[in-house]
Amino acid sequence: MAEGLTKSAARNIFYGGSLFFFLIFVALTAHSHWYIVTESTSALPLTDSVREGKHVWEKNMCINCHSIMGEGAYFAPELSNVWTRYHGRENPEAARAGLAAWMRAQPLAVPGRRKMPQFDLSDEEMTSLIDFLEWTDAIDDQNWPPHVSG
Repeated sequence: MAEGLTKSAARNIFYGGSLFFFLIFVALTAHSHWYIVTESTSALPLTDSVREGKHVWEKNMCINCHSIMGEGAYFAPELSNVWTRYHGRENPEAARAGLAAWMRAQPLAVPGRRKMPQFDLSDEEMTSLIDFLEWTDAIDDQNWPPHVSG
């Protein structure tokens, strides 16, 4: 038996290992895709209003201060569960009114508090943004954020 690793054995180990890990990668990719499609995606339909709400979110650069599911800035509260915080599942009308009133009341003149700018959203934009936040709250985010307060 040879003392060292032969050239053909090294080549076989390289190709065998590469094939093995490529197959692992493909299996994990397929599993991730399956999980996203069947488990974690919001059960609510992606309506035109939700799409428009995402555009309002992007147009006003809300992500520069807020985060959704941990993505974004941490200057202002996490908003992936804001619908739950406003009790939208128990009383959707009150949650909509509360969110709209909160956004329209900005900026609050509370000393020492961070101020949210006034974006002067139209009623349609406000409704769409709230629809987007409701849709985002319905996504299975695996208990993120860890605290209800965001």
